[in-house]
Amino acid sequence: MPYLQLDVNGRYPIGVKQRLARDMADAYARLMAVDIRRISIAIRELGDGSVWRMVEGEGTTPQPVSVLMCDIRRGRSPELRMEVAKALCALCAQQLGLDENRLNVEFTQHSGDEMYHPALGGYSPEWSEDET
Repeated sequence: MPYLQLDVNGRYPIGVKQRLARDMADAYARLMAVDIRRISIAIRELGDGSVWRMVEGEGTTPQPVSVLMCDIRRGRSPELRMEVAKALCALCAQQLGLDENRLNVEFTQHSGDEMYHPALGGYSPEWSEDET
């Protein structure tokens, strides 16, 4: 844990995706105070015309959008999740040229025993607000 999954229309060079993954991991680890080695990031290029949403002011025609799903440790405050969402959206906009107004972030929260990391000793440790 965590697992960040970005669904996008279109295709991007491997180097661009690798840089974005690194920067997302750095930002997430810093803001959420987690071991960066626990973070997995998927950039799913679904191709043109694959992710849609109705957008205000755009009539009745669905518009292309992107979605970032974040499976995270349970217990993070709404304010911290908002800070993380804004930071990740900014990175996606800067590095992939995504329109932040057409990027949704959704969080799913889990306890530590719902994510297993064999290389890091098993289940993820539980998080508390006392962690630094």
